Amino acid sequence: MGFWSSIFRSGSKTITNSGSTAGLAVDTTKYANWNKEKLIQRIIELESNGAGVSKKRKNEDDLHEVSSTKSKKSKKKKPREFDFSQHNTRFIALKFAYLGWNYNGLALQKEATKLPTVESILLEAMGKCKLVPSMVPQDFKFSRCGRTDKGVSAMSQVVSLNVRSALTDEEQQDPTMDCKELDYAHILNQQLPNDIRVSAVAFRLPDNFDARFSCKRRHYKYLFQAKGLNIEKMQEACKLFEGENDFRNFCKLDGSKQITNYHRNVISANIIKYDDKFYCFDLIGSAFLWHQVRCMMANLFLVGQGLEEVTLITDMLNIEQTPRKPIYDMADDLPLILYDCDFDCDIEWKHTNVNDYKSVKYGKVVDALKLHYDLKASLIQLFEDSLPSQEFSMRGKTRINQGDGLGRIVSRYQKMAERDVMADVETVNAKYKRKMDDKKREEQALKERQ
Repeated sequence: MGFWSSIFRSGSKTITNSGSTAGLAVDTTKYANWNKEKLIQRIIELESNGAGVSKKRKNEDDLHEVSSTKSKKSKKKKPREFDFSQHNTRFIALKFAYLGWNYNGLALQKEATKLPTVESILLEAMGKCKLVPSMVPQDFKFSRCGRTDKGVSAMSQVVSLNVRSALTDEEQQDPTMDCKELDYAHILNQQLPNDIRVSAVAFRLPDNFDARFSCKRRHYKYLFQAKGLNIEKMQEACKLFEGENDFRNFCKLDGSKQITNYHRNVISANIIKYDDKFYCFDLIGSAFLWHQVRCMMANLFLVGQGLEEVTLITDMLNIEQTPRKPIYDMADDLPLILYDCDFDCDIEWKHTNVNDYKSVKYGKVVDALKLHYDLKASLIQLFEDSLPSQEFSMRGKTRINQGDGLGRIVSRYQKMAERDVMADVETVNAKYKRKMDDKKREEQALKERQ
């Protein structure tokens, strides 16, 4: 006890916790009669409290440092939003091509789709380049020439729209100033994937030009192999499509559009040799209905296979004889191409200079794309050669050609005239209208309850 007694002999002392700068006066006389074990236990308690205070102080310091960092970050200026009102705009037309099998069709959709659409990719690229103010087509007078379905490609699609311009209104009317305008094709092709390419731009368009309504004819091609098909009969049948006819039996009926006029004018329809591998259904018309070309092709395949007579086309176009569409599968989407579009006015297209380094760059992109699919074709050939050859026996069944190489196998082919039919146009339209009316009533009732 001598050592410990000497520590506290002086009576009241000042004990300072570790890490503390302020002294704490404590009466130590009470410790004079404590034994060694009790004093050690008290020291341990005091040291533990001191560590806790230090840890708390350290945590407070850390929080202060984080808070200071956040404060500094918050003081950083946000990037200034692009103000379209400070820039001039101009009305242009863009011509572009795309391979459709990676996309959910051309048109921008309101609902999310498994695959992107061509327009969604195009408008996103324009948004990144600050060429358009939003992803809402109505904001910049956006119009498309011809809508293509999922899987369908286009070689000469056209859209018209307002875009940001580097020129004044007066400068835009001067062709010599075109070299100072934004290089729209180059800007967009840097952002677009390899299977979508802008090929030309038109600057000075006629008054009231609209990519959709100014187009006087659309040119489609459908590629197919001739194996197992009578090409002469298909040519005879496709000529029956020419002229103005009611094509309600050669399209998908869509109640949401409330269409009542299904007359369309086919300018020319032919079966021609395309190359060493393929023939082509070459079709030109003023306008087409939803899935019309693929439905026409499905019926031509039936004639070519000898499953139906050439008169099938005449019967299907005769609405008095066939007032409701028989149920049948349309041809595959992959071989269909929107080949070209012609307008009822002169358009001066500005194409990229073939000697320009930019064209060389994009030429390499196309070469790389071609090599990619040539390699795949060669690998498929090697795959086929590695398998034992087998003769495929249909065993009395019929494979209906649908243009995809697989077709549809049926035990017994049923003639078109004997098949079940779909609802007529009036019924489809009325059903959709009732559905929309019911939806409006439900929405109105919900508003009233709120």
